Amino acid sequence: MPGSLVGECVSHVLVAAPIPEVSPVAEPRRTPQSPDSPASESSGPAPASPSVAAPAVARPTLLGRLSLPERTYLADALRTETVGGVVLLVAAIAALVWANTLGASYTAVSDHHFGPAALGLHLSVEDWAADGLLAVFFFVAGAELKRELVAGELRDPRTAALPVVAALCGMAVPALVYVTTNALGGGTLGGWAVPTATDIAFALAVLAVLGTSLPGALRAFLLTLAVVDDLFAILIIAVFFTESVDFLALGGAALGLVLFWALLRFEVRGWWVYVPLALLVWGLMYNSGVHATIAGVAMGLMLRCTRREGEERSPGEHIEHLVRPLSAGLAVPLFALFSAGVSLRGNALAEVFTRPETIGVVLGLVVGKTVGIYGGARLATRFTRAELNPDLAWADVFAVASLAGIGFTVSLLIGELAFAGDEETINEVKASVLLASLIATVVSGVLLKLRVRVHRALYEVEERDEDASGIPDVYEQDDPGYHLRMAALHERRAAEHRRLAERAGAARNKPDSPA
Repeated sequence: MPGSLVGECVSHVLVAAPIPEVSPVAEPRRTPQSPDSPASESSGPAPASPSVAAPAVARPTLLGRLSLPERTYLADALRTETVGGVVLLVAAIAALVWANTLGASYTAVSDHHFGPAALGLHLSVEDWAADGLLAVFFFVAGAELKRELVAGELRDPRTAALPVVAALCGMAVPALVYVTTNALGGGTLGGWAVPTATDIAFALAVLAVLGTSLPGALRAFLLTLAVVDDLFAILIIAVFFTESVDFLALGGAALGLVLFWALLRFEVRGWWVYVPLALLVWGLMYNSGVHATIAGVAMGLMLRCTRREGEERSPGEHIEHLVRPLSAGLAVPLFALFSAGVSLRGNALAEVFTRPETIGVVLGLVVGKTVGIYGGARLATRFTRAELNPDLAWADVFAVASLAGIGFTVSLLIGELAFAGDEETINEVKASVLLASLIATVVSGVLLKLRVRVHRALYEVEERDEDASGIPDVYEQDDPGYHLRMAALHERRAAEHRRLAERAGAARNKPDSPA
């Protein structure tokens, strides 16, 4: 799933931060002279030599302003994910309506099998959506993760430590909440991984519906959390939900991946080479017993995501840009259409609060995700001596952490894998995921609305382009040309105001004027 950071008390959550202003550039600190230095021992005056500022060690900043290239990439990625998230939301609603009005036809379509049986690929529509279409989603997630590691926010270990720790805590705490709930309630521990995943597309769709103008740093934090979240979700699926392995098929898939890597390194071009090879690797991976989506993420991680001289985009960024709309607009919504069709007849939603498995999923997503990400971010800043962006407050981190409690695509997938063969439990777990996502949506929406004035002010500062250069002003403060353009602009405005003042004075001095 799409990538490119890691989450004191509840009393801090509602503390309002002042609307930020553009801060002046801080002067370098000068180290005070030590009493034990040679100058202090000298009886005469110190020689008139220029003082040398001690080099200040830059402390990592949590939710700091993005670089301009990163901001541009983020805007492009989030635009696609937001539109895809709205389509995903529509698909989920359609699945619920279809399953609860024409349930027989929904079941018939979902269970319809097609595909070459000789290749072991005679699958149901639901399986094609979960194992086939989601491989496209995980391919994009792999490419996104690769770009974050080599050219994005995760390339600097000090900066990467913050979102990684927050994301890991945001997965560990929900799993712990689920295990504790089921251990005390006598439930099944096998679904511990269900509440660990965040659905970035659904979260961004919520943001689009709420109309919240989140600053770029908060959006990047959410996206990076999702990238790390996707990575570990993939590892969980590969390690914990692979029951038996066909090593011959797995070996064939590995050889296909090696060939895929070699073709990329020799810069062989042409979709007609890579698409058939990708389908072959996917089919072999599926028949090996390892979840077929692993093939998608493996191929995504092989793409070159660093730019060479003269390149506007790296091959990985270019391919991701082409495939992301297919993933966000088609693959994930179709998966939702055939996975989110939960029967809500009778007291299905009420029964969510009667079983420890479903209670664990709800508490894990709503409480575990929020506490884990927020607590992880506080721990990371404490032990790495990082600083929170002074324009933001910890209430913003808490709000984004609560938004990460929206688990959908991967949570539904893991729920099907964890309780395979038990259709009743799968249906109830899906209902719990949907209910938890709804609760997380409401809670995060309220928290974000409490901070909307601050967020809107920051967003406007980030987007302001008074000189109409196409680059936001905050990124041009070190450009002399920007200041010359602004000086000319202000001079034109001043001249216009002088002309208006003269006209107003002349009108006032007329004998027949109202004055």
